[in-house]
Amino acid sequence: MDLRIFTEPQQGASYDTLLTVAKATEDLGFDAFFRSDHYLRMGDADGLPGPTDAWITLAGLARETSRIRLGTLMTAATFRLPGVLAIQVAQVDQMSGGRVELGLGAGWFEEEHTAYGIPFPKEKFGRLEEQLAIVTGLWETGLGETFDFHGTYYDLTGSPALPKPAQARIPVLIGGHGATRTPRLTARYADEFNMPFASIEDSAAQFARVRTAVEAAGRKGDDLTYSNALVVCVGKDDQEVARRAAAIGREVGELKENGLAGTPAEVVDKIGRYAEIGARRFYLQVLDLSDLDHLELISAQVQTQLP
Repeated sequence: MDLRIFTEPQQGASYDTLLTVAKATEDLGFDAFFRSDHYLRMGDADGLPGPTDAWITLAGLARETSRIRLGTLMTAATFRLPGVLAIQVAQVDQMSGGRVELGLGAGWFEEEHTAYGIPFPKEKFGRLEEQLAIVTGLWETGLGETFDFHGTYYDLTGSPALPKPAQARIPVLIGGHGATRTPRLTARYADEFNMPFASIEDSAAQFARVRTAVEAAGRKGDDLTYSNALVVCVGKDDQEVARRAAAIGREVGELKENGLAGTPAEVVDKIGRYAEIGARRFYLQVLDLSDLDHLELISAQVQTQLP
């Protein structure tokens, strides 16, 4: 059972803050450090000192960590041309010694596109599908061969398909609640399916859809890793849980219903219930990046209780 730390830097975090959290992630035995790919704060956060770029951040962390996996939930297909993205991710994979994973999604937050002059196309899912084909196709093209792609949105001719990643295959993550197109894309391109911020019941239903699509595509259902992303708020007692919930502007009851919240025993129990429906990896959305004691508690009293 993998526990991964998942951060939302657009809410307010410098690179130095992210580096501190990533080093704690590594030192405390977590499997990976992931971050969102957004350029604008959401909700009431001040967002200071301003956005950090996901892949520039991961390039820095690649050189300052040695063990943990590094990746995105999710890189927005609207932010980068697919050829450029393939180069960036392959380079960071080389810089990390082969520890990178790519979560790729269609992009959805229109306001951040408006704020920074990024085009926000109406047809996003078709672009995502072509990006997946191009990025994975470039990486899979043999040395000395060239890659061509002629789609509706992107056109590549005679690409040398360089550089190559350090890994033979960079794991690709696809996620979301879509009932038809998301499972189909997952079956074709993904190594992992991630269900974000969903109940056990909704996760079970979506995992079943994905398994059906994977098997229909001629793969085994268990070829994929099934994972959940959930906000985390753990305390050694009820008072500490309440303090941590208040620090992120959330109510304890709501967090217990929609996330992984409570005492270590409560959180271990809920993880076990997700595991019963097939979840094997958890992205713990940590919203207070200054509270490293929180990570220490999860490491010592939650992670150690999992198989």
